[in-house]
Amino acid sequence: MIGRLEKTVVECPDPRLLAEFYCELLGMRINEDGNGWVVIGREPGTRELAFQGVDEWVAPRWRDPAQGGRLHLDIRVQNIEAAQRAVIALGATRAPGSPETGYRVFLDPVGYPFCLVHGHGGA
Repeated sequence: MIGRLEKTVVECPDPRLLAEFYCELLGMRINEDGNGWVVIGREPGTRELAFQGVDEWVAPRWRDPAQGGRLHLDIRVQNIEAAQRAVIALGATRAPGSPETGYRVFLDPVGYPFCLVHGHGGA
């Protein structure tokens, strides 16, 4: 092993806004906040996801071949209907035109895609 993954960093126009969205979605807390950088995790001091502010922001477009591959999060849920209502209440929107077999695609408040995964699999 050369190293271990410390966290995933997401560039965005408003790090605090996006960190709060994912804190609610994933049951995490803000552990660091300052200078355009917010880090969240499940326990005090953990660094699982970070959000870094950028000045020139271009929102990602789901399944746009001109943009190439993009990172997205898969989040397993027990009740897809309740989870959908909850993420929409937090500011997410449904991504149009997805086939969605066993998952539903949403866009977070700044346009990053994430999937609510349901049905068979995962704990």
